[in-house]
Formats: sequence, structure tokens, C-alpha cells
Amino acid sequence: MLSGCYLVILAQEPVIADSLKTDSAKYGVAPKPLPAGEDISGHYDISDLARNIFHPGRPKVNKKSSGIIIVPNIAANPSIGAQLGIKAVAGRKLGSDPNTYLSVAASSASITTKGIIYFYISHNIYTPGNKWNFQGSLVAAKTVTPDYGLGIAEAPAIGNGMDYILNNPGRSPRALNAQFYNFREKVYKEIKKNLFAGLGVSFDIRRRITERDTALTPYKIYSGRHGFETGHYMANGLLFNIQYTTRDNQNRAFHGMYADVGLRLNQRWMGSSRSALQANSDIRKYISLSRRSPEHVVALWNWGAYLISGNIPYLELPGTAKDMSARSGRGYVVQYFKGTQYNYSEVEYRFPILRNQFLSGVVFGHLQTANDESGTRIFEKWQPGGGLGLRVLFNKTTRTNLCLDYGWGRFGSRGFFLGLNEAF
Repeated sequence: MLSGCYLVILAQEPVIADSLKTDSAKYGVAPKPLPAGEDISGHYDISDLARNIFHPGRPKVNKKSSGIIIVPNIAANPSIGAQLGIKAVAGRKLGSDPNTYLSVAASSASITTKGIIYFYISHNIYTPGNKWNFQGSLVAAKTVTPDYGLGIAEAPAIGNGMDYILNNPGRSPRALNAQFYNFREKVYKEIKKNLFAGLGVSFDIRRRITERDTALTPYKIYSGRHGFETGHYMANGLLFNIQYTTRDNQNRAFHGMYADVGLRLNQRWMGSSRSALQANSDIRKYISLSRRSPEHVVALWNWGAYLISGNIPYLELPGTAKDMSARSGRGYVVQYFKGTQYNYSEVEYRFPILRNQFLSGVVFGHLQTANDESGTRIFEKWQPGGGLGLRVLFNKTTRTNLCLDYGWGRFGSRGFFLGLNEAF
């Protein structure tokens, strides 16, 4: 989205998946967990619709679903033009232990009319009994990244003209072209029921970074101040994490929670352009409001990243849609707000529309806060956003939804967001 006046269609897809994901409101009690053998016999998904359209009258054959979905990957916005590609998502439980969490994997390849090419593979695998968890991704892309400056759109109270350009309080649009490569792998070991300790590596490489604007830009100012080349950089580091999860389903949780806190250490000896120490956290809670209809869910999410020491490249700063599944901040494009210190909070109400679960809906709202380099501190100023969405049940076996959301925020920012599985 290069201007607030545009209507944007964005596919916020899980580019770097790094996450495992009488009424209670009336009586103040938590609903009991769903049984391991969830009854989905009355549910209706896309495969049922296709059968009724193309083979009307044919009796339904009860057979186990493959858990694999292949769909077109279509999107369009002023930044990327029109996008066309293919996407596959798979999910299944490994082994015979009913308590084993669902393992998921995804892959996508796409191309746009502006020459952007994107390919990724991601996985989140739990071995039988949840003894080990493997999370990872591989990305290769030719990208166009929108840029709206540093911070939370606050005009600098102190500083000079360069600080005003860097903060870009009017959110004037720019764009950066680059080649992007990412490899990330983390291995978690269960150390106690639902509690995992993990370590891993992440390599983030950007090459041939260019801007059409030849004048001073936020990217050039920040890179010069923090010792980064404007044409290329690497941010490679070690990952240390603690994860706790009780979600009943990663794709669409009805109850439970997920928490992951960790440290990232970018290291020069690993090829990183600069060293850095960064803390991060991702906390999610799911509350089912009804025992009879557990699909009524209030979902809560908070994630953040905080630079402790060193320097992080401009395009790797935490910000809007920079969570591991690139789904936060619906209503804004990626990195619309960003800083070395960043925090994001969201609440979403999910509810069924049809009794057979084919259609459901969501209403959501969120707040973002970040620091800048001219005096604004994190948690000092907030920017809001919100929206609503429709869900179409794609695969009842894995609770996979096709998600169609319309979100809006400040500065005229708004857009239509398309994706598979819930935002969090």
C-alpha cells in the first residue's frame, strides 16, 4: 500500500512460521477441554461443497482426510501488483499417542506483475508424545518492501531535519527492492509436560538493496547511523527459547495458551554484519465461552521484541507484520510501524455463523507501540487498528480456515487480507 487512498488486497501468509497455536462468560467458569476424538461428522467444508456441486446425489463416503490442502495463492496491491501462485498446507499427528500435537507444514511459490518472486517452505513438527519439536523455514525471494519510516509516526520533539525524515510522521510512502534469503531452524526438547527448551540458528541475508529515491531516506539515515552498508547486509545469529503450549489445535485453537520467550544473538563470526542481542516474547491465550458451542472463542495475543545491545538492520527491525507468521497488524502493511523496541497486542472474538461450521466470523482490534531515535519511548504512544472477517472451513480434519479479513488503521490505512489459518 503506497498511499492511504488505496484499497489494498494483501495475502499475509506464514512466510517464516515459528510458532507451534452453562457459558463461561455467564457463570465465570472455564469450559472443559474438548475430547481427543472430536466429533466433526456434522461439519461441512470445501470438499463437501465440491462433492455436492460436481457429484450431486452421490452418497458420502466416510474416509480419512489426507490433511493436505492445495490452493491458488492470489493477491494484489500497489506495492506488488497482481500476484499469482500456488500454496500447499498439510497437517497431521505423528504416532498413535492421542496427546501428540498436530504437525503442520506449508509451501508456496508466487510471482507478481512487478517482477516479485517468492518461495518458501516451513514446518512445525512434533514427534510422538511431543518429545521433540522442530520448527524451521527456508525463504528465497525477490522483494519490494514498503517503508514508512521509524517509530510510531511521532514528530520528533528534539533532533534535526534528518530525525524528521527518519520518523516520517506523515507516513509518506517509499519502497525498497532487494533479494532476500532466510534459513531458520529451531529444535525444542520437552523438559516437562507442555514445556520445551529450544535452540537454533537464523540466517537473514539481503542483497542488491535499492531505492528509487536518490535523496535522504529513512533507510539511508538509519543504515548510516548504525554502520550498515545500504546495498547489502547479513543478520545471522543463535536462538535460545523457552516454549509452553497447551493449545488444542495450532490452526484454530478453542482453548489453551501458547508462550514463547527467547533471546537472539547476532554474531560476527557467523557472518552477521553487526552483533546484536535481542529479547523477544510471543504470548497467546484462547478462552472458549461455551461448553455447548466451543467455537465461540476470545483470543488474546501479545508479542514484542526488544534490542538489548548492538545494532539490527533497518529491514529486520521488529514491527507491523514482523511476527513469525507475518499476520499481525491487519489494516497496515509490513513494518508500517517499527523500532528497536516494539510491542503488539490484539484481541479477537471468533464465532460460528452456520451450525455446520462452514462459515464463521471474527471481530478484532489491536494496538502497536514502538520507540524512535528522537525521544519517543516504547509504551509512550500507541497506534490502533481493527477489523472484521469471514471464515470458510477448508479442511474440517485439521480445522483449517480460509480467512478473509478487512482491516483498517490510522493515516487512511486499510486493506483486504487473505490467508489460510487464523492470524494467531
